[in-house]
Amino acid sequence: MTADERMEAIQAVVDRVTSWQDGAPEGTVADELRRGADEVGVEMSDDEIRRLADEIENRHAAVSAAEVLGRSS
Repeated sequence: MTADERMEAIQAVVDRVTSWQDGAPEGTVADELRRGADEVGVEMSDDEIRRLADEIENRHAAVSAAEVLGRSS
């Protein structure tokens, strides 16, 4: 999987989790990011999961995985 394909897969997971996260119990967002990453076959570090989960929980809006993870897509 190329870096671009990996980022596209991560963004798809982020978009899915962001769409329903409002009101989710703490920790659920990170769990769903892990589950989604597993489903699409992308390995993500605990740090990547934490950073994305924090951004999703704090913004309550569209989140760019590339921006949060410091990579261009």
